[in-house]
Amino acid sequence: MQIAVKDLDPVQNYHLLIQTVLPRPIAWILTANVNEASDGRAGAFNLAPYSFFAPVCAEPPTLVVSIGKKPAGPEKDTYVNLQRDGRCVVHIASVDDLPALNDSSATLDYGVSEIERQGLALCAEPGWSLPRLQQAPVAFLCRYQQQVDIGPQAQHLVFLEVEQVWLNDDIATTGPRLQVDAAALNPLARLGGSEYASLGELMKRPRPA
Repeated sequence: MQIAVKDLDPVQNYHLLIQTVLPRPIAWILTANVNEASDGRAGAFNLAPYSFFAPVCAEPPTLVVSIGKKPAGPEKDTYVNLQRDGRCVVHIASVDDLPALNDSSATLDYGVSEIERQGLALCAEPGWSLPRLQQAPVAFLCRYQQQVDIGPQAQHLVFLEVEQVWLNDDIATTGPRLQVDAAALNPLARLGGSEYASLGELMKRPRPA
């Protein structure tokens, strides 16, 4: 099957991409709403998953996430909060987090907190103004670095510089080189439509000299 993408509309191209670029990691992003309270209550924070997401640089450690618009056209809450505040926490969810992650993808009015609605627990991070999700095994504490807008609808490619990382002790070991146990992390992956995936079989192949 040969497909000329110029003959497809944006929705068709979107579904083509998400069903073929597989599996994709998911950035589960926490940001502070404009009504952020100093007591750190859950209702002050927004939480949303994004699977157009990847690491792109090691110096400085940088992630990129592609953020579109809400179905009705306004900017997504994550982007609004990043533009105002410049801070976020990017979580890597495990397979056990699927129910909460999927529920957090619902389109809600600004200021309605997914964390508060689901009763998710937060943990304060020393030296950082935002909390992280207690249940997620990995959390990147990030600052907005820059963005590139693509296309007529201004899809935002947002670059986030990682300043601190939190890892659950159960998935990481220290030594000459930090090692994260992928099976213990058990990361959740995004497929097309309503499909998600786990890692399945792990395979090792030494890199050729």
